[in-house]
Amino acid sequence: QGYIVYNTTDSLAALVTAVDSATQLSLSADIFTGSGKSYVIYADVNPGCVLYVGGAGNVRVLTSSNADLTFVGIAAGTFMPVQVKRVYSTDTTATDIVALW
Repeated sequence: QGYIVYNTTDSLAALVTAVDSATQLSLSADIFTGSGKSYVIYADVNPGCVLYVGGAGNVRVLTSSNADLTFVGIAAGTFMPVQVKRVYSTDTTATDIVALW
């Protein structure tokens, strides 16, 4: 647990919720519909990054202090000076978000 699986074929991500065996993981979402998908597994240990928001909207994040926050009405072309570990797709309406470490 504490790992992120990223389906690089379909650009989808999920959290590892359990290690079922040496060859099988349980995930928080079904990100592998069909076969032949490529993936990468990341440890969720990043210290956080700042975000650049290219398209205006709301941004829901998990901060480096593990606070789940939604920033409302972020203007296009804004740098968010908050240490962010994760951007959630749910409740995020802003677009063209870039993570900067």
